[in-house]
Amino acid sequence: MNFDYKTHIDQVGIEERVARFNTRSIKKETKTKGLKLALNMIDLTTLEGKDTEGKVKQMCFKAMHLADDIPGLPTVAAVCVYPTHVKSAKNFLKNSAVKVASVATAFPSGNSTLDIKLNDTHFAVDNGADEIDMVISRGEFLKGNYNFVFDEIAAIKNACGKARLKVILETGELSTLDNVRKASDIAIAAGADFIKTSTGKIQPAATMPVTLVMLEAIKEHYKKTGIKIGMKPAGGISTAKSALQYLVMLNETLGTEWMNNEWFRFGASSLANDIILQLGKEQKGFYYSKDYISND
Repeated sequence: MNFDYKTHIDQVGIEERVARFNTRSIKKETKTKGLKLALNMIDLTTLEGKDTEGKVKQMCFKAMHLADDIPGLPTVAAVCVYPTHVKSAKNFLKNSAVKVASVATAFPSGNSTLDIKLNDTHFAVDNGADEIDMVISRGEFLKGNYNFVFDEIAAIKNACGKARLKVILETGELSTLDNVRKASDIAIAAGADFIKTSTGKIQPAATMPVTLVMLEAIKEHYKKTGIKIGMKPAGGISTAKSALQYLVMLNETLGTEWMNNEWFRFGASSLANDIILQLGKEQKGFYYSKDYISND
């Protein structure tokens, strides 16, 4: 496919729109509803070299029991683990609605051969992964090898079978909003079910301007084809206030059809704790001590 077209993102315009989203006033009842929605959109994540089965078990328990003494809380959307922990997570989450996502394709660098990336993906899917989070080859993208990036995503999508594919652009390494838009277009054209900002290992990770550019790519694709693509900002979103700002931007850009965890996710484990604190304050009139909430 030809991806040599020029993209021209108006950075000033994007930043002005983001500033307007951040000034929206959200009333108490709407705020509570929004915070519960955001909680239900979170992918709880542990992606460390020291991950153990016990740590994964603790995270899976938290995914289903965020704060049992606060009535009406949802579960999170998914837990995200390395392929070697997929089978354990799937077992811990059985009979729940929480999905198991797995990073693959030589996460987080993406610097490996296609055969290794395909084997990584097959292993995760064969062990029960509902979703695969892959990383694009940023070096090839920045060299202008756009068809290489497209072909690699398409091959991973084929390896996913029934699992949904989230394509991580690692926007902190793409340098410009023009590159973010082009990478979004390539990922969507290659078959991504979701496009995702970041691995969480590079700074800056998710930002509202970058996310807005990606939402606009999804919007344009939907207008042309009628096909919906999901969005996942990941990394750096840690407060309930910022989550609500992202939801305002989502609603005003893509509309209510995207306001659910089938089409929007937050990759931000620490966000869950702040939302729980805020919802506890709304219902009980005081803040929990953070010591009562696990960091997993």
